[in-house]
Amino acid sequence: MEIQSPMKLKRLVVIGRHKKDRISDLPDAILLHILSMVPDGKQVVRTSVLGKRWRSLWMSVPMSIDFNFPQTENLVVTLDYLSSTLTELHYCKSCDKIPRFTIGGFRYEHCYAKYVDLWVSFATKVAKVEEFLLGLLSINDQTYDFPSYAFKNSLLKDLELRNCQLNPRTTVDWTNLSSLKIGYIDLTDDAMEKILSGSPNLKSLELDNFSGLQRLEINSVKLTQVMIESYYNDNDEIWLEIVAPHLQHLEVLELCSEIRIGQRNVPSLVTAIFRLNFNFENEEQDLEMEFSCLKELLHSVAHVQNLELGTWCIECLSILELKGWRPPPSSRKFLELNLAVIQLDFPGIYSFLQSSSDLETLIIGCWYNHNERNLLARYTDEDELSERFEKHNVKCSFSHLKTITINNFSGSSSENKFVLQLVKYLLKHAAMLKEFVIASTYQWMSPEYRKMAQKLLSFPMSSPHASVVFSDI
Repeated sequence: MEIQSPMKLKRLVVIGRHKKDRISDLPDAILLHILSMVPDGKQVVRTSVLGKRWRSLWMSVPMSIDFNFPQTENLVVTLDYLSSTLTELHYCKSCDKIPRFTIGGFRYEHCYAKYVDLWVSFATKVAKVEEFLLGLLSINDQTYDFPSYAFKNSLLKDLELRNCQLNPRTTVDWTNLSSLKIGYIDLTDDAMEKILSGSPNLKSLELDNFSGLQRLEINSVKLTQVMIESYYNDNDEIWLEIVAPHLQHLEVLELCSEIRIGQRNVPSLVTAIFRLNFNFENEEQDLEMEFSCLKELLHSVAHVQNLELGTWCIECLSILELKGWRPPPSSRKFLELNLAVIQLDFPGIYSFLQSSSDLETLIIGCWYNHNERNLLARYTDEDELSERFEKHNVKCSFSHLKTITINNFSGSSSENKFVLQLVKYLLKHAAMLKEFVIASTYQWMSPEYRKMAQKLLSFPMSSPHASVVFSDI
């Protein structure tokens, strides 16, 4: 259905003095349904000029407010946009229901605090929204002090705060909150404890680019998903310990140098995703510390059913395998490994497959032109890797592996020589394989596509029932 602008709609409504206004004669339910399909809330408000019937009709339309600030340092443009937000809120306060209010891209400075105060007050006191996103950009490390009254709100369900300092002075009352995202903030243990204890129905927690927090203790049986991205501290001796006995899904992404979990701390964990990097100050001296941290993390999630590892993890695993370390045995069913294809991280891959005897699904993600540190070259060379590969090639079998997927496959045979070795190895030893999926970026039936398809189909397969599926990304 095509949504007409208010002026076009007015031309349809006011057809002529002697012609009946058939649109305005429609029942309220139908008119409200039409207005609810208009994507821009400002256009909905402007329908009030169409006539008496429309003057207050728009107020009954559930209408979301979205302020996306222009990315500019021009003060006049910023002030004009700020002024327009006040005008829009003036009209929107008459709406019966505003489910969502989002502010994005605003370059915050303390001199603008009164505007942000007004937005927060409108969202929590006037509109009583269920979803509130306050996405501020920090200028000169200036952060907005989230007001005390906003910590008491029984209607909020989804809350996202960026560059907002959270210091609840009393108890928090977010009894209906189910999703919380906090980013670009210095958190304290006390503030986090108050937030979690005051959010009994919280199901999902995301912490992004944060510091200060030393202990994340989650006792709620409902909070089962946590994502941590870029945790940092100036003091390397301060670590973040995660204690969450009911947690089921954990993601640790980007730079996260000082995180401790411990298997006893997350006994209910089902899925763990580690696409992370460590960033200690002195790479040469602290490599052993990086290896130690990774080993500790892998021991803490040896019991999970689903595991995903990023390129940095695979590179470090390869070095650890060359040093004689083996991952702890596991009963995992699903494993996703992301590889930098410029090098053969086979030792790390092999060691992990060896520890995953019950594995049923394996996904290999190929990352081209990935800027890894190429640490593996310091410990071995390609000839030695090939020798180790041949030794491994006759030792291992995957008796439960049923599905293998290669994602983001592209490039020439020479670019993929390590990946092709790995694919050949897997097909040879996966005796129970049912499906081998290659998700590629090749153009359908292009010369590159046909050449690579022929190459892959030429590899011997130990499973007589396996099907090979080529798909596009």
